[in-house]
Amino acid sequence: MKKYLLTLLPFLTACAGEPPQNIGIRNGQLTPCPDSPNCVSSFHDDETHGIAPLSADLDAIEAVLVNQERTNIVSKDGNYLYAEFTTAIMGFVDDVEFLFDPSAGLTHVRSASRLGYSDLGANRNRIEAIRSALEN
Repeated sequence: MKKYLLTLLPFLTACAGEPPQNIGIRNGQLTPCPDSPNCVSSFHDDETHGIAPLSADLDAIEAVLVNQERTNIVSKDGNYLYAEFTTAIMGFVDDVEFLFDPSAGLTHVRSASRLGYSDLGANRNRIEAIRSALEN
């Protein structure tokens, strides 16, 4: 059994992918989603990628994130927070960004899969779960 798991280890860690180099704040916004349907952003208004911003500041969002399994807050700097979420089974990593707009009192979001084309709604569901946790 141990030998079998060691054989699978390189495959499972490959599911994490490399951290993206093109994320962060660009011209006052988060990086646009790619054409693939495995990304949502509050800076998009189309049906595939669009999602509403969160009615909370970064401290409230961070308080929710620290209580979620398989979540790693990579950085928090000023009005920007970046976290990685890892799936339980295959170890796929999604990159999630939050950009607080103090004048509007809203936090813009972007959640994207590192690998693959479709995420079966996982990124949208994640943001809506965070929204729900903030409301409770």
